[in-house]
Amino acid sequence: MSAEIRVSVKPEYLVAQSQPDKDKYTFAYHVTIANTGSEAAKLISRHWIITDGNGTRREVKGLGVIGEQPVIKPGANYHYSSYAVLDTLVGTMEGSYQMEAMDKSQFTAPIKAFLLAVPGIVN
Repeated sequence: MSAEIRVSVKPEYLVAQSQPDKDKYTFAYHVTIANTGSEAAKLISRHWIITDGNGTRREVKGLGVIGEQPVIKPGANYHYSSYAVLDTLVGTMEGSYQMEAMDKSQFTAPIKAFLLAVPGIVN
């Protein structure tokens, strides 16, 4: 199999969509999925693990991302943004995408853990 996928994520605290007085902190996350291999790959599904500052863990699974199952060609990137709401000032997200190569073989593209934090909370 020659499809190789790298995932990078840039989180962002959304002040206007958050309600600190109600312990609701909204974070956008901007994802770049890069195909560094020599074969196109289709994103089939996603699996996120979201953990808040209290250690409460939620899992989100579903087909595609933002209603799409993109095919990412060799050397191409796919970008999208989504969001998560936490009950605490900090938390983490991590997970994986289930991908399918053009020969129909499936593989997992891991998403390394990243920090969701209100600015100024974590040094």
